[in-house]
Amino acid sequence: MGCDGGTIPKRHELVKGPKKVEKVDKDAELVAQWNYCTLSQEILRRPIVACELGRLYNKDAVIEFLLDKSSEKPLGKAASHIKSIKNVTELRLSDNPAWEGDKGNTKGDKHDDLQRARFICPVVGLEMNGRHRFCFLRCCGCVFSERALKEIKAEVCHTCGAAFQDDDVIVLNGTKEDVETLKGRMEERRLRAKLEKKAKKPKAAESASKPGVSEEFPGPSKIKTGKPEEASLDSREKKASSAPRSAANGSSSGKVGKPLGGPPKRSIADSEESEAYKSLFTTHSSAKRSKEESAHWVTHTSYCF
Repeated sequence: MGCDGGTIPKRHELVKGPKKVEKVDKDAELVAQWNYCTLSQEILRRPIVACELGRLYNKDAVIEFLLDKSSEKPLGKAASHIKSIKNVTELRLSDNPAWEGDKGNTKGDKHDDLQRARFICPVVGLEMNGRHRFCFLRCCGCVFSERALKEIKAEVCHTCGAAFQDDDVIVLNGTKEDVETLKGRMEERRLRAKLEKKAKKPKAAESASKPGVSEEFPGPSKIKTGKPEEASLDSREKKASSAPRSAANGSSSGKVGKPLGGPPKRSIADSEESEAYKSLFTTHSSAKRSKEESAHWVTHTSYCF
């Protein structure tokens, strides 16, 4: 425990006071937000996407996160609101001509200006380094400063000309209040999309259950068309079937009907039909062959006469 060799402990060594609050360096925080991916903590590289809360990601990191949701990642909570690739928007960024990157630092003895940004506002020319508020449009993905949006008021995008609304403007890396506002908009937007999807399902079911007009009234393509010989056969068969029915009805009622007076029956041999059609009837000469002339039942030998 000490105090046995002439040592005199001081008060701060015996009494433990409250810990000092660690202050985060604002410059380092801005560099981390605007130059590194929120999900993978890697340097931002094209294609760069942004979520509905205004956070920046690498597109390949988002795709890997969506494909591998089973593994517990330490930074997975930052992207828990991203359910599909449709929840992010690919950004259209304007390069900063004054940014050299690592071109002049080949030896490693050059000072890197962390406040020098890779991208700028294409309208005003402000650098996107966190010192100025930037936003993007969810409809087209164009990025510009908030100052350009306030100074040049328009209902179309300043860079591509696409029409947008106030709901489409999303602040990049905003404050806590901005994040809460964007979160409320995101939830309302997703709830509205669900309700619209549910409303479309009953309409689709009703349209499928109702029969179409084409089924009730068949067109000319559905009417059976055949040869005139087949049509005449059908009509004759219908007449023949209707005659015995009428006779049966007359006998069942108890009344003896008089013989129907109609045109005399004519033989099929006297008709002007073709020989192929006449051969279908038993009165034709081909049906009156003798047993010797007909084919044998074993050999099935066909005789030509």
